[in-house]
Amino acid sequence: MRLTLKPHPDTPCEAVRAIAVEVARERDGWLKAVYRLEGDIDAILWPELSEARRVDGLWQHTCFEAFVGPVGVPGYLEMNMSPGLEWAMYSFTGYRAGMTPTGDAAFGISCHRGEAAFDLSAEIAVGDLSPAVAWRLGLSAVIELKDGSKSYWALAHAPGPPDFHHPDAFAAILPPESP
Repeated sequence: MRLTLKPHPDTPCEAVRAIAVEVARERDGWLKAVYRLEGDIDAILWPELSEARRVDGLWQHTCFEAFVGPVGVPGYLEMNMSPGLEWAMYSFTGYRAGMTPTGDAAFGISCHRGEAAFDLSAEIAVGDLSPAVAWRLGLSAVIELKDGSKSYWALAHAPGPPDFHHPDAFAAILPPESP
């Protein structure tokens, strides 16, 4: 499924023309997301390449995110993926409630930077979510420019300041896996 992110109305960004995400359920409990950012790649502040490891606070800089939870259930997972290959995953019992770091997640992240586009591909084990049920999905990105400004991109934005956790941001449904 191909989805398009849009900037929050309070944080436009002329350096970014578009962010699209190709997302799919794979294997038992795996999510695959391929983010493609098009624009002035040199204007963006990219994190330095690091080893693949869990790091908190990634959302404070250029970062790609996925939020996923079973349809009809308030709990969800938040996944942060840095272009520097670092990652974080958190479990929530409800809207911004009961946050617990998930330290044993399986992540595979790869990146490719071209002149006018950047691609981040992630495969994430979300084993706590049943493959037999539909998942509600929120996709987002925080883009930090070299001038220090930030823009916030999502499938949908709730009224008010940027809030990727808001139920309105879970704007797509991934159907159950086929038997």
